[in-house]
Amino acid sequence: MFTPKPIGFVKSPYNSPSEVPKGLGAKHTAEGILSISLEFELGLTDVEGFSHLIVLWEFDRSPDFELLGTPPSDNRPHGVFATRSPRRPNPIGLTVVELIRREGSELHVRGVDMLNGTPILDIKPYLSSIPENRLRRGWLAEAEKRQAGQPS
Repeated sequence: MFTPKPIGFVKSPYNSPSEVPKGLGAKHTAEGILSISLEFELGLTDVEGFSHLIVLWEFDRSPDFELLGTPPSDNRPHGVFATRSPRRPNPIGLTVVELIRREGSELHVRGVDMLNGTPILDIKPYLSSIPENRLRRGWLAEAEKRQAGQPS
C-alpha cells in the first residue's frame, strides 16, 4: 500500500460541502486553480495542449464511510461505489475540469467541485474513446426520468 503525497492544493470558491452544487441538474461551472507544488511543476510540461483534465483528490474532510447511502439526486439508497459520495472507504475524489490556462505551476480550471484547500493527488489528461451513445448512466438516468415525470 502506498501513502499518498499531495502534489498541490485546490483554490476553490467553496469552503463548506453545503456550498457545492449537488443533485440532479447540478451545474459545475465554478472556476478555481489547481496550485501544483513547485517540485512537481516540470510534470505539467505540455498539459496546456489538453482541453480537459482528470483531477484525483482527497476527501480530506470526510471523517468516515458508509457502504449504502441516499444521494441528494435520488430518494433511494445506492451502494457507495455507484455514487460520488465523499463517504468512501478510500476517500478519493475524481473530477473532470476544463483547463482555461496555465500560469507556471497554477492551472486555472472550470468545473471545480472540491473545497478550498483540498489536496490534489494526481492529474491526468482526459481522453475517452467511448462514444456518448454507448455510455450508460445507471440509476441516475432513472432518477432523472422520475423527476421529469417520465416512466422509468
